[in-house]
Amino acid sequence: MGKREHYTPGTFCWVDLSTSDVDGARAFYGELFGWEFEDSELPGGGVYTMCHVEGDEVAAIMRQDEHPGHWNNYVAVASADETVAKAKKLGADVFEEPFDVMEAGRMAVLADPGGAVLCIWEPKGHAGAGRVNDPGCLTWTDLQTSYPSPAADFYAALLGWEMEPIEEDGKLVYVTIKNFGSSNGGIMPSQNGGSPYWLAYFTVTSCEDAMAKARDLGGEVLAGPLDIGAGTISVLRDPQGAIFAIYEGETDD
Repeated sequence: MGKREHYTPGTFCWVDLSTSDVDGARAFYGELFGWEFEDSELPGGGVYTMCHVEGDEVAAIMRQDEHPGHWNNYVAVASADETVAKAKKLGADVFEEPFDVMEAGRMAVLADPGGAVLCIWEPKGHAGAGRVNDPGCLTWTDLQTSYPSPAADFYAALLGWEMEPIEEDGKLVYVTIKNFGSSNGGIMPSQNGGSPYWLAYFTVTSCEDAMAKARDLGGEVLAGPLDIGAGTISVLRDPQGAIFAIYEGETDD
């Protein structure tokens, strides 16, 4: 099992969903991934809903009405303040300066020079997901962008990521991100010219079955199933508009 109690700085460690319809999201993801839910009251109002797989926290859901539904991706860092200061020097926009999340940790929200939004997480009481890679759990994260090379340079400088470009017929088709030698996500060149974004992948036992279930639950299949050699993926959109991906294949413990 992919149990986790600690994340090396630079590792993707957590995801949460911002949505205008928490009840609808619970119904969709609960059926799709078998998640169980636990609500926690937030200081000042609001609810943060933890999503569990076999008792382990794997993601969360929170209500917001200002933007379309979307998944937020978090990277563990040793210091949120130092990371944000470096990001500014590298040309990032900071949407939320570092702030404490009770006793759980300290976070910030930034956008890289291309516009992709990423959350920075300095862990204290909450390291991140208690389980990864197993069915219903986060397993991969990649950046969809029309400018992969500048993005790779930015994140290498910011987080120390090691970039491994993959080319076919002299054309860049993917960049594998490694963090201290371990695979940690990737960068996917996008040809549609849309806004860049980080895409979270969740493991499923059957991509075909999950796609069919997502459709039955009111979701949409945007791409796939696609055979990527190591496994099969599909990109989906939930009924509230948030885009995510699923993966069927071998994973690390």
